[in-house]
Amino acid sequence: MKMMMMKKLTLLLSVLICSIFHISHSVITDGLLPNGDFEQGPKPSQMKGSRVIDPGAIPKWVISGFVEYIKSGEKQGDMVLVVPQGSYAVRLGEDASITTTVRVTKGGYYSLSFTFVRTCAQEERLNVSVSPNSEPNDWGMLPLQTMYSSTGFDTYSWAFLAESNRIQIVLHNPALEKDPSCGPIIDSVALKLLNPPRRLRGNMLKNGDFEEGPYIFPKTTWGVLIPSNIEDDHSPLPAWIIESLKAVKYIDSNHFFVPSGTRAMELVAGRESALVQIVRTIPGKVYDLMFSVGDANNSCQGSMAVEAFAGRLTLQVPYQSKGKGGFIRAKHRFTAVSTRTRIRFLSSFYHMKSDNSGSLCGPVIDDVRLVGVRHPRIH
Repeated sequence: MKMMMMKKLTLLLSVLICSIFHISHSVITDGLLPNGDFEQGPKPSQMKGSRVIDPGAIPKWVISGFVEYIKSGEKQGDMVLVVPQGSYAVRLGEDASITTTVRVTKGGYYSLSFTFVRTCAQEERLNVSVSPNSEPNDWGMLPLQTMYSSTGFDTYSWAFLAESNRIQIVLHNPALEKDPSCGPIIDSVALKLLNPPRRLRGNMLKNGDFEEGPYIFPKTTWGVLIPSNIEDDHSPLPAWIIESLKAVKYIDSNHFFVPSGTRAMELVAGRESALVQIVRTIPGKVYDLMFSVGDANNSCQGSMAVEAFAGRLTLQVPYQSKGKGGFIRAKHRFTAVSTRTRIRFLSSFYHMKSDNSGSLCGPVIDDVRLVGVRHPRIH
């Protein structure tokens, strides 16, 4: 009897150890990184004021340089420091960085999402990198000076190819400010494994419904910014290029109006916010480009217009927005002039929300389809 109880206890202990080992060594595919919200913080003995003085003081992270552990509501002079989610975040001062090591799927494309707050520096930037990597473009310098949301903080995304099962993610503030405490506040860092884009039946475009994209934090209401291809080689929006100087915004149906499905794109920076996909075509063949234009139900009102470029033709689609959600369908018929056609969308005008927040906004694009026309009418 005692022997059987010992065997059961040993078996139970083995299962428990295996469970703990599996949880602590599990591969991340979609969600917050371990202590990615920084709610687990340093001990008082590992801090000097708000500055963290022990490199390993923040669980699951290693710090370098002037890093502060920020509590929501703390004051810095006349400024109240804001934490986007939860109660704690970190601020990267002059030439400071935070690094974490995670297990991923080797060969997978990942999107990294993180929330930030700009503080006292006007020209704030953030260098995001992953190692080990052999590609020179597996890092991105993201400009943080433009704030797109009215909340005072935004979420950015950046994508990379995992070249190992175990990677290091580094967020680095390269600025050299006179005040070392100036720098972005970083909160809520997450990863998402992106599925390879493929063409669905009845659509020559990949990911035309934008359902595959970066991780959106469930409790956030401001969407996710996707930087331009100048800063990013692997797009967080599979199959699409952000061919512009400014970002575009990835939105979800939980917090915005979306014409179809659960995800869509908002063109938030006028002609500086362009969305592109290159597709194989047959020269001389006629094609129909169909898409939805609308508004996100986010107080973005007024006369909007989306320009669609394909072949040698441009179509401007006007949309009168009341800022309460809605959309229209548009069709752009064109003749291909080469074996590769660039499909491009941009917003004709700049828009700001009508709530006096000064937040950038714009028309929504969704459900983009490209099909060949078998028997086009000759006009």
